Amino acid sequence: MNARALVPGGRTLALVGWVALLGFLFANVEIQIEGNAGWAASLPTWRIEHHWLLDIFWGGRPMTGYHAWVFPFVALFFHLPVIFFGRWSWRIEARIVACVMTFWLIEDFLWFVLNPAFGIDRFDALHVPWHKHWIGFAPTDHWTMSIAALVLFHLSREPGTGRSSHE
Repeated sequence: MNARALVPGGRTLALVGWVALLGFLFANVEIQIEGNAGWAASLPTWRIEHHWLLDIFWGGRPMTGYHAWVFPFVALFFHLPVIFFGRWSWRIEARIVACVMTFWLIEDFLWFVLNPAFGIDRFDALHVPWHKHWIGFAPTDHWTMSIAALVLFHLSREPGTGRSSHE
């Protein structure tokens, strides 16, 4: 008997668990790189502090050379199975983008939780100035990306089956 028969959505849960593991590992990498200076504040990289496009697409945070390279790297890395297997569809793309969003949500949150300079108690607007907009206990983009990721995970399911297109 396979995991699909035992746990509905088992493959999706395994995928999210794998993405969470990747987020955990990368959060620790970034803690080693950035230390207590989040959003590459102390890294030797270029920065664009203010631009109207940053308000729309970047939550008002600066664009840095570090982020200009790391974001497409991660996005392309998540697309590796498409290249490896030579198979692409809009459902697969929705699943990949949902995974990328989930990865960054988990990675960003764990950066604070695991970082000795922060911890969960300092995950707030007062101690995290690079997240400029907050709703309740989390940055606004955490809420919007969570909703978008859930919608994309739902859209990546096969019509009428309630199952992932890869389950």
